[in-house]
Amino acid sequence: MPGLSNPRYRGIFPVVPTTFHEDGRLDLASQRRCLDFMIDSGVHGLCLLANYSEQFLLADEERETLTRTCLEHVAGRVPVIVTTTHTSTKICAERSRRAQDMGAAMVMVMPPYHGATFRFGEAQVQSFFQGVSDAIDIPIMIQDAPAAGTPLPPAFLARMAREIEQVSYFKMETAGAAGKLRELIALGGEAIEGPWDGEEAITLLADLEAGATGAMTGGGFADGIRPIIEAHRAGDKDRAFEQYQRWLPLINHENRQAGFLAAKALMKAGGVIACDAPRAPWPPMHPEVRRQLLDIARRLDPLVLRWGK
Repeated sequence: MPGLSNPRYRGIFPVVPTTFHEDGRLDLASQRRCLDFMIDSGVHGLCLLANYSEQFLLADEERETLTRTCLEHVAGRVPVIVTTTHTSTKICAERSRRAQDMGAAMVMVMPPYHGATFRFGEAQVQSFFQGVSDAIDIPIMIQDAPAAGTPLPPAFLARMAREIEQVSYFKMETAGAAGKLRELIALGGEAIEGPWDGEEAITLLADLEAGATGAMTGGGFADGIRPIIEAHRAGDKDRAFEQYQRWLPLINHENRQAGFLAAKALMKAGGVIACDAPRAPWPPMHPEVRRQLLDIARRLDPLVLRWGK
């Protein structure tokens, strides 16, 4: 039986950036190259349409196009998580069912919210996830992200894992993630199949120590982060620490300076994609932030800077 001691999915599942032309249209040729590069970089799986994929700047029709294009191109080489977040239970459930029908291995969903003030209580949040679970037969990953602004105490998450069939994975991105993961595992046990790290691996080592079995990072340098996870899993904490120290400047620059534009800037510099522009009104990366990003990356020689050349 799948569970904490026998998860279906573990390891590094980075977020796939969405690639655009300069005029904002989807660039599907670059998107396919992006997927090929990410698989070559050693990912265990991928995640589509997350916040780091600029999902909040996409039309519903574009989401469908991207989901189908990416799943068809990946063609089972690695499992793919599809983000299906929406405030409406009905719409989120329908999105999740379509993702499953196209071949998604899992869906990732934030609790329902809207804007800065529209929030829902635990009874409504549990009913929401129950409705999504009833529509699908694949795992649900609850994304505990600051963007939602919805309190999700470990006891509540553990209860949903026990009571809602498909709720079994959890991506922790709020402050004190390691402590929350540790408490969630203690309360939920085997029902917590996938306690995962997030937020570009900025707290990866602490989260692994707390029991995280997976990590959802940025998409630019899985070849640097995967060895940290694997060394820790093998019990070689000195090696994990050494590798984390080495890659932390790049992880930190992505998390604190460049944000979701980091992966695309690295991919463009390495010839993976044609354009690294975000979609308006999001501002482009400042040239100095880009210069520092590439300077740090070149010292580490990640695959992304060599793959397309």
